[in-house]
Amino acid sequence: MQWPWRRRKVVVVMLRKLLTCAICVIALMGLLSVRVHVFPSSKVSDLTDPYKLPTVTQQHELNYQKLSAEKKWTQELTPPHLSKEKAPPHLSKAPLSSHKLNGANGSLDFEKLWKQPSNRDFVPCVQPGSNYTAPDESRGYLLVHTNGGLNQMRAGICDMVAVARIINATLVVPELDKRSFWQDTSNFSDVFDEDHFINALANDVKVIKKLPKDLSSATKVVMHFRSWSGLEYYRDEIASLWEEFQVIRAAKSDSRLANNHLPPDIQKLRCRACYEALRFSPKIEAMGKLLVDRMRAYGPFIALHLRYEKDMLAFSGCTHGLSDVEAEELRTIRENTAYWKIKDINATEQRSRGYCPLTPTEVGIFLTGLGYPSNTPIYIAAGEIYGGDTHMADLRSRYPILMSKEKLASVEELEPFINHASQMAALDYIVSVESDVFIPSYSGNMARAVEGHRRFLGHRKTISPDRKALVRLFDKIEKGLLMEGRKVSNRISEIHKKLQGSPRRRRGPVSGTKGMDRFRSEEAFYVNPLPDCLCKRVSENVNASTASMR
Repeated sequence: MQWPWRRRKVVVVMLRKLLTCAICVIALMGLLSVRVHVFPSSKVSDLTDPYKLPTVTQQHELNYQKLSAEKKWTQELTPPHLSKEKAPPHLSKAPLSSHKLNGANGSLDFEKLWKQPSNRDFVPCVQPGSNYTAPDESRGYLLVHTNGGLNQMRAGICDMVAVARIINATLVVPELDKRSFWQDTSNFSDVFDEDHFINALANDVKVIKKLPKDLSSATKVVMHFRSWSGLEYYRDEIASLWEEFQVIRAAKSDSRLANNHLPPDIQKLRCRACYEALRFSPKIEAMGKLLVDRMRAYGPFIALHLRYEKDMLAFSGCTHGLSDVEAEELRTIRENTAYWKIKDINATEQRSRGYCPLTPTEVGIFLTGLGYPSNTPIYIAAGEIYGGDTHMADLRSRYPILMSKEKLASVEELEPFINHASQMAALDYIVSVESDVFIPSYSGNMARAVEGHRRFLGHRKTISPDRKALVRLFDKIEKGLLMEGRKVSNRISEIHKKLQGSPRRRRGPVSGTKGMDRFRSEEAFYVNPLPDCLCKRVSENVNASTASMR
């Protein structure tokens, strides 16, 4: 009587065992098929259309025949001259896989190195107030001669848009600087999207491409607008010139408008001009997007603004690590450049005060101290590095994946931009704003412009080296008083813990400064557009969609 029961029990046990084995096999196959992504997508979340960096986002192929004679722009992650057959090993594939990245500070989590700072719910808020009106009837024409490099001109153009609004002027498309150190012959439309600039500002300022022919011979008053001037200066002194003249020409555009204490609608207009209206030309946008895509093929990357070009070193008088011959060459350049006022510079004093750009060797120590491993992809956003490979050797030995526009693109692709410093700088600007981490070796015009743009786009990670503090560490290492390792790494990390682009209000003048020095000591408007153009998002149950930072 029990035998059938035992038989059934055996069958049930065998079936259970078979079922367990089947489940194990399925689970094992699942585990083996899983792909582990070491470099997850690091693309910063897209913001609403008005606030994206103006690069090509919808089309991946652009027929360049429309822009230049029989050339074609296509999205190639590997440029022709870096094909797998020709490229060195470290350029033919993505960086090595690793869940833990080994830096000088031991094993650092991937997320810690690339994690973006919290934006604390700050979002762009650049729309004008309810009382803002279309531009009043124009009282005359404002001609603008911009000055400086690309980013100095960008800031000046945006300020002149605001000035034109204040004095009820029709703005003639600004003339770019062709007489500066770089001798760039580019016109406005070569660098920027002229039609978009005009149309985007239609509700703010009337902008035209050229001065009307009937006014070409009219008497013009040439003005050097006072630096960092406020509303009263332009409304009272400059606007009064309309009583005698139909055309006012601004001889310079840099730093002609105050950073602070201007009406909210004027400040927001400056941001709309900078981050919405002043787009790069289509061919620059397309090439910039291509460079970003090719860098992304290597994974998350750092854009390093390595300000170690001849003009910077000559202007600043910084000669640390250079030979006597090189130092003398730079001194001669400074002496022969008439518009550089300061000629006699103490290089040692400059460096000790943090006024010199970090050298490529110092940048290598800095990045290692932060914990970035040797397989970190780095885009060098710069012109020709002074001394070339001689001064880059140490940095390259630490970080072999050093890329640049010249390495990422072929000669044919870069040909339209060669010999045009502003256009080449625009390509670096695009890649720098779109990078996962931006690090400038010096706080020059580009570094400040990129930092401000990244803040506006959601406070993307920007590590600003404390050069004065770092020099003291570097000198001890150079003298053998300190060895690279955990102690140095901890110190570098601690110094820069709060220098990574987190939201904060724009800094005012340094206490105790007076006159023009007081304005000069302020943080520039375009370095940090908070609180004027960034507001804190509030909960949905609050009537207002945004609230200004208090």
